[in-house]
Amino acid sequence: MALQGPEELGEQVEEPEDLDDQDASISPAEEITLPPVPGGDEETEEALLLPWDRFSTWLHCICVVGFDLELGQAVEVRQKDPAEIARSKQNSTLWLKMPKLAFIEGSGCLGDTQFCFRFRQGSNRKSSLSCFLETSDRDAPPCLKGHYYGYVYFRQVRDKSLKRGYFQKSLVLISKLPYVTFFHSLLKIMAPAYFEKQEPCLEAACNDVDRWPTPHPGRILLLPIMGVVIKVHTRTHNNSLGGEQKRVCVLQSDSLVSIVLPTIHEVDLFSCFYPVFFHIQMLWELVLLGEAIVVMAPSPAESSDTVLALVSCISPLRYCSDFRPYFTIHDNEFKEYTTRTQAPPSVILGVTNPFFAKTLQHWPHIIRIGDMKQTGEMAKQTKVKKLKNLKTLDSKPGVYTAYKPYLNKDEEIIKQLQKGVQQKRPSAAQNAILRRYFLELTQSFIIPLERYVASLMPLQKSISPWKSPPQLRPFIQQDFMKTLEKAGPQLTSRLKGDWIGLYRHFLKSPNFDGWFRNRRREMTQKLEALHLEALCEEDLEQRIQKHTEVETVDLVLKLKDKLSQAEREQLPVRPGTLAKLKAHIEAVILALPEDLQGILHKPSTP
Repeated sequence: MALQGPEELGEQVEEPEDLDDQDASISPAEEITLPPVPGGDEETEEALLLPWDRFSTWLHCICVVGFDLELGQAVEVRQKDPAEIARSKQNSTLWLKMPKLAFIEGSGCLGDTQFCFRFRQGSNRKSSLSCFLETSDRDAPPCLKGHYYGYVYFRQVRDKSLKRGYFQKSLVLISKLPYVTFFHSLLKIMAPAYFEKQEPCLEAACNDVDRWPTPHPGRILLLPIMGVVIKVHTRTHNNSLGGEQKRVCVLQSDSLVSIVLPTIHEVDLFSCFYPVFFHIQMLWELVLLGEAIVVMAPSPAESSDTVLALVSCISPLRYCSDFRPYFTIHDNEFKEYTTRTQAPPSVILGVTNPFFAKTLQHWPHIIRIGDMKQTGEMAKQTKVKKLKNLKTLDSKPGVYTAYKPYLNKDEEIIKQLQKGVQQKRPSAAQNAILRRYFLELTQSFIIPLERYVASLMPLQKSISPWKSPPQLRPFIQQDFMKTLEKAGPQLTSRLKGDWIGLYRHFLKSPNFDGWFRNRRREMTQKLEALHLEALCEEDLEQRIQKHTEVETVDLVLKLKDKLSQAEREQLPVRPGTLAKLKAHIEAVILALPEDLQGILHKPSTP
């Protein structure tokens, strides 16, 4: 059936220094409310939106998955853009596989459960608004392109009026946005209301979402949904370390705000790593190097949270391999990931089905998550074990791997976390300690790479307005390794070990490829911006006096291309540069004969 209609409550939240939070300092004027503030570029952009465009920038669709006695799991309700309903038939794989991913295998838990899954995208419709994700996807590694997230609220309660004796249903939000905390919070509002009021409730929610402003990074948004207002900060995701950092993120209370989310994507690291926190440093290395990892957990919630915690533990470095928070035998990649004829791919899988204990036994790194007993027995339960000791059905919690860490174990962080457990320190405090630890560890590792890559940038004096922008110098591994002796991680980290070996391994990993791809793009854009600024400082009217008409027309076309590129790629130029360039272009055109002016004033065909 298709309906066709158009983590915390907080006052002040102190977070560890977040290196990807480049735009954390937000003034009240930058808060986006409904409707948009008149007079800005955003108002123009928002005015061009068609019905369902705003909805599409947040969600692909909303589905309700129930259990049919003959068909099994099946989509009962699909709330999305009406124009997309027919097109989705072409992408039948999505609707055949997704219902099975949205149900808990075995259905053994009563009550409400939340988790998420991730799957490859089939076809994609572009809305009339170019969503910011398209820009970030363009330069992303192939494994990160074209994926959807499924955020699930699953309810199972006893109901004798039903043949199976249970009410089983999932409300699922499908989106390209990795805003885990936000969408789980959204589901806590929507799902209970839907289970009580049914379909009209979903239609009202969709109408609310279609009125939201688009999720531009670095903004604070006020989002009304079903009588509740959620205040969120959509941070930028930048994996470089440049720029001024903000140590404390404060979100003030608002009389109209019901829920404040200082973070929209971070999970509770300590709660996720608690069963294996003796090995957090080794797990950081495995994720950093893009190793193939399986998380075997007792529930989809623990599976998805642990996988997401692993992915985020190397923040602000972007994890550039594939990851599946909840992987089942119904996934399209099941055969690809379980075959023994080739080495496992660079991916992190979260599974719950005991069947995987056998089919994934050949994977090099397996994390077993289980219910932890009393604290005194933790060291025994969580020691590193050899893979041959992994039994199919009754394996104890722990890390099963033959991997030998490059860095010496950091006993201080373990003692600090253990002391917190013994003193019953709040989980939020433990999480802050662990997140700061990972942040500082990643920072110590990435700063030498940042410093070396910055040295590949040509000098600004080499930029000439009448020549193409200079090229970046190539990354030479041997030259980088030489810099580590005097300017390596030992300057900022107390850890000892084989840092050189860790870097050599990292430079072969997908994470380095993704990181360097992004940094090279940023630096190339900076060179283009500097070249454009140098061009704007020239007296173009005087220069064209020495040119023929053909050469002048060619100059105008090139300047228009530069302007189009700057606007399309949002080049980091100084304020006023683009306005100055437009003025230059207009002045040069006016110096030409009227017939040429008319031709050059015509908008170019896209």
